[in-house]
Amino acid sequence: MKFECNRTTKAVSDQLSYLGNAHGDAVEALYQDYKKNPESVDVSWQRFFEGFEFQRTNYEEDNAFSSDVPKEFRVINLINGYRVRGHLFTRTNPVRERRRYSPTLAIENFGLETSDLETVFQAGNEVGIGPAKLSEIIAHLEATYCESIGIEYMYIRDPEVQQWIRERIELKNRPSFTKEEKLRIFKKLNQATVFEQFLQKKFVGQKRFSVEGGEALIPALDSIVEKGAQMGVKEFVVGMAHRGRLNTLAHLFDKPYQHIFSEFEGKEFDDDGIFDGDVKYHLGYSSEIKTKGGQDVHLTLCPNPSHLEAVSPIVEGLTRAKIDQYLHDEKSIVPILVHGDAALAGQGIMYEIVQMAKLDGYRVGGTIHLVVNNQVGFTTNYLDGRSSTYCTDVAKTTLCPVFHVNADDADAVIQAVQFALDYRQRYGTDVFIDLLGYRKYGHNEGDEPKFTQPKLYDAIAKHDTPRELYLQQLIREGILTQEQGDQAREDLEASLNEKYELSKAESKAYVKHFLEDSWKGFRSSVPADFDSSPKTSYDLKKLKKLGIQLATLPKGHKYFRKIAKLMNDRIKMVESDTLDWGMAEMLAYASILADGKPVRISGQDVERGTFSHRHAVVKTEDTEEEIIPLNLLSKDQGKLSIYNSLLSEYGVLGFDYGYAFGNPTGLTIWEAQFGDFNNGAQIIIDQFISAAEDKWRTMNGLVMLLPHGYEGMGSEHSSGRMERYLQLCAEYNMVVCNCTTPANFFHLLRRQLTWEFRKPTVVFSPKKLLRYPKAVSSMKDLATGQFQEIIDDSHVKVKDVDTIALCSGKLYYEIQEEKEETGRGSNIAVVRIEQLYPFPQKQLEKLITKYGSDCQLIWIQEEPENMGAWSYVLQLLRSTNIQVISRAASGSPAAGSPRIYEHRQRAIIDKLFAYATELVK
Repeated sequence: MKFECNRTTKAVSDQLSYLGNAHGDAVEALYQDYKKNPESVDVSWQRFFEGFEFQRTNYEEDNAFSSDVPKEFRVINLINGYRVRGHLFTRTNPVRERRRYSPTLAIENFGLETSDLETVFQAGNEVGIGPAKLSEIIAHLEATYCESIGIEYMYIRDPEVQQWIRERIELKNRPSFTKEEKLRIFKKLNQATVFEQFLQKKFVGQKRFSVEGGEALIPALDSIVEKGAQMGVKEFVVGMAHRGRLNTLAHLFDKPYQHIFSEFEGKEFDDDGIFDGDVKYHLGYSSEIKTKGGQDVHLTLCPNPSHLEAVSPIVEGLTRAKIDQYLHDEKSIVPILVHGDAALAGQGIMYEIVQMAKLDGYRVGGTIHLVVNNQVGFTTNYLDGRSSTYCTDVAKTTLCPVFHVNADDADAVIQAVQFALDYRQRYGTDVFIDLLGYRKYGHNEGDEPKFTQPKLYDAIAKHDTPRELYLQQLIREGILTQEQGDQAREDLEASLNEKYELSKAESKAYVKHFLEDSWKGFRSSVPADFDSSPKTSYDLKKLKKLGIQLATLPKGHKYFRKIAKLMNDRIKMVESDTLDWGMAEMLAYASILADGKPVRISGQDVERGTFSHRHAVVKTEDTEEEIIPLNLLSKDQGKLSIYNSLLSEYGVLGFDYGYAFGNPTGLTIWEAQFGDFNNGAQIIIDQFISAAEDKWRTMNGLVMLLPHGYEGMGSEHSSGRMERYLQLCAEYNMVVCNCTTPANFFHLLRRQLTWEFRKPTVVFSPKKLLRYPKAVSSMKDLATGQFQEIIDDSHVKVKDVDTIALCSGKLYYEIQEEKEETGRGSNIAVVRIEQLYPFPQKQLEKLITKYGSDCQLIWIQEEPENMGAWSYVLQLLRSTNIQVISRAASGSPAAGSPRIYEHRQRAIIDKLFAYATELVK
């Protein structure tokens, strides 16, 4: 691949990496070949020798130009050395010596000598300064690659991208900011510093996770927003952990100081007791700001837990939803992730996110990653926190450029972030900025860092703040005086004191929904909403038409014969009025899309379905063209976006949860390959899905499909871990279901968008029932009614019943099979609990009354006694005489042997009938 570097190429650079004195003859031979026939050598060498000849003609008369071809190449090799390894020798650490690396960039390591320093080399053209003395070339390279900014980019494989970066750092070097721009930087540093110091005085001992030592973050974020607005960016979505969050809220999002101070006072939230809230440095926020250039920009800060980096996939998903739903342009929105150095290197979620960045279903046009590098993780030294050289080395996975910047050099920080934004907007990929600073205090303000880093904190104690360093720079430049700097501090302190006094008058702390505008028209749920489900019926005639449409493939394509048969079978289902699970699911999506609402489905193998039941995406046999019949219903329909994900649970579930935040009027679904694998995303489930509404006053309508059921497939392919979700259920925070009919699943999906509120819904979806002959529904079942939280047994006579067996999922059909085959169990009413949470208590009480309160109540489940729904059901029905039939308690969800499975499954069913028979006697 050709790779131009002004007048040379990567091919040249690669060869120069091993050229030395011993290879001079080889270079000379190439040159002689070129003089005989330029076309006989590679184009990269042609261009170099063309430049060599040109310079030779102009400079050989005054003997100021070297005619030593091998040395010219050694100088270019030196230049290449700075490009590749210059970042290792920068002045980017403000508080301690950098680690030493070898070999160094000393000229002797490139076959050059001290006597060459005054020789003029045409290689100066390589770095944009023209023919120059070697000493001048080195000075230029040092200023470019080894000062306050170190840049890694030479691993990027696209020559145009490398060239673009190189031209901007080597030819333009560091830009000069105007007086107004420098005053803006100082203003932001002043705000960041004085705010933190004010909090330290007023709220002694309280945790705030100060940004002191990394104050440059605030002017950096400000610069990104200001420059982005000039480039046409309409929105920014920010994700960050606790460090520096309050400062960011105050000085980027313009959150009123008095609201922040009220949160420090520990006041109750203005919620009428609806939610518990969270600590002040976890809350989200959004605001509409006007930049200094007059542009309106919308800013969103996502709420986050203490689990570092967990918010990162949520930011990406929310950003993608905004792009899909109304912006329709990746360049009009920029996600910004603010990392800690230890978290970026140590949290595996970041690898998942980086790998998602260029995938069709998850791309957002690039993310700006800002690292507040404290050089320590809680108490762990950076040398113990990673094996890689840099905390940002994950960026190299997808060949993203990385800037390492001395956070004490405010101008360098602004240069780096502006460059990063230019890069992101041009190439649509991620870029990382590593702000090397320090942490003034311990992990929090009450922690003592000298226990573990005494030498480092001795240096930090003597170190001036970035504000003071920049003020002194501006004084030297004649832009500010010391008096003006002092006045800026005093003015801000006066304003902070005024807002502090105002905060005392606020009786309660205010928590703003971080997506307030997007969620207008939705209300919070109330307990009465779950007494019964809303109507989710759909016009029968329209439904039949949709059924034919979604099963009709466009003509003119060659289809795999099994696909053609499957689609024909679906048409026959409509005609015969017998719908299987996959068809009812597709009809649910079709009805939602026909109403103009979007549907997104994502997860491993979702296009076809793990169990080959969905086939939402059809590929032609000869060209592999993708056809989505559900997107061919009508011109004004909603869009189905369905994507096979990378092999990730944590990252993808987090992304889709974030997407659901930005898509409240549409249906967003994440499906696990098997329900068992959901625990790879446990942090998203525990910290967001189950708790977000209570912590942050945020609703979310994500649907999780977790294939679940015991069928002899082993311990990792049987259980979606129902017990864990039910343990998380409280205060109507989410919905947990285990449907047994296609029609009920149809209504469940439609209910998700029919409610006037949104709830995360966890569905333990079937495997066996996908093709089970008796798990079918009619078109009328779909066209009428609503979701049924509980389904009574229609096969028994009420007067004969003395036993009520409550169950959930496909076990119902196995019990009924036994009844039909043996004629036993006429006294057992098998009742299906389709919605486990919120539990249909009133409906169950009504049903028990119907059969008689003296009936024996049994909970029967496939799962071991310590798993499944039993513990949850017992807690709800502890006042009854309910008994349990299940597998014995176990540390593993299921046995690996199909024979053991069959034996245990048989034992459960036999026990039910034996128990009921004993009651009859």
